Amino acid sequence: MKAKRLPQRLEDLNAALAAPKGSVSRFIAQHYRHFNAAALMDAAKAYETHLAAGGQMLVTLAGAMSTAELGISLAEMIRRGKIGAIVCTGANLEEDIFNLVAHDHYERVPHYRHLTAEDEQALLDRHLNRVTDTCIPEDEAMRRIERAVLEEWVAADRAGERYFPHEFMYRILRSGKLKKSYQIDPKNSWMLAACEKNLPIIVPGWEDATLGNMFAAAVIRGDVKNVHTVRTGIEYMTWLAQWYTKSAKTLKNGEGSIGFFQIGGGIAGDFPICVVPMLHQDLGRTSVPLWGYFCQISDSTTSYGSYSGAVPNEKITWGKLGRQTPKFIVESDATIVAPLIFAWVLGQ
Repeated sequence: MKAKRLPQRLEDLNAALAAPKGSVSRFIAQHYRHFNAAALMDAAKAYETHLAAGGQMLVTLAGAMSTAELGISLAEMIRRGKIGAIVCTGANLEEDIFNLVAHDHYERVPHYRHLTAEDEQALLDRHLNRVTDTCIPEDEAMRRIERAVLEEWVAADRAGERYFPHEFMYRILRSGKLKKSYQIDPKNSWMLAACEKNLPIIVPGWEDATLGNMFAAAVIRGDVKNVHTVRTGIEYMTWLAQWYTKSAKTLKNGEGSIGFFQIGGGIAGDFPICVVPMLHQDLGRTSVPLWGYFCQISDSTTSYGSYSGAVPNEKITWGKLGRQTPKFIVESDATIVAPLIFAWVLGQ
């Protein structure tokens, strides 16, 4: 039998990889050839390669990804085992559940760039909190979830129990008390998917989120007596250190590693990536491997002194990434880029 000649050009190689996948992946392979589009293609292929080699992927969520309804693609990534853990801001933790129970009450403001101060005041008067072009309804979303989680805070407080912020969210989802209020298809909620998988979630800086503010108010009112009923960021870091050490040891036997897929910047990315240098430099666990893959999607362009805009190689000097670590940065809108990369990994 005559040997089949392998395609040599990169676009042919990409087309061959996309051939067994769905139409979205084939579109990416056909059109995404240069600049940020090519970076997206390269990052998606490397994500898939990382998993195929037995690796896990930690995904971080900054910005307002939940209000952008990233759950439509992110939930399927979780269900299909393409994500091993998530680090997110308190806003992303709660806003997926806000959307789950109040989606029909959200209002879109496509002309948001032209709003006057008076227009913004009118939205406030209607208890609508704007996130770019989307308004979250206070009563139907925030107050409804506050009532549900306050019951859990008070019960834990009285029992002398303590839980992480995401564990309280899991408790209210598992209780079924919100089920009758669902206003989206549950398969599009990434928090429901994470809850079903009992996926590890780390939420640094939870205190500055809406529910974090509400918890502080509950402490001030005296509804919750012990401010430590909700566990803290330092405890999250110690938990992450143990998870990383254990997971890396397990994966090492199969030659896999833990990758880092960062959506946006800020504390969601800064907090978890530091666990590796802490393990090496402060705990002496030098056998723990560095992150085995790195990709950041960000609209923060390279600049002076901006961590979110730092090129990946800067992380080598901090002991986070190695010289050989596959590194990618896609300077674009994560609401456009992340679903496309996820589609490639899911074979869509």
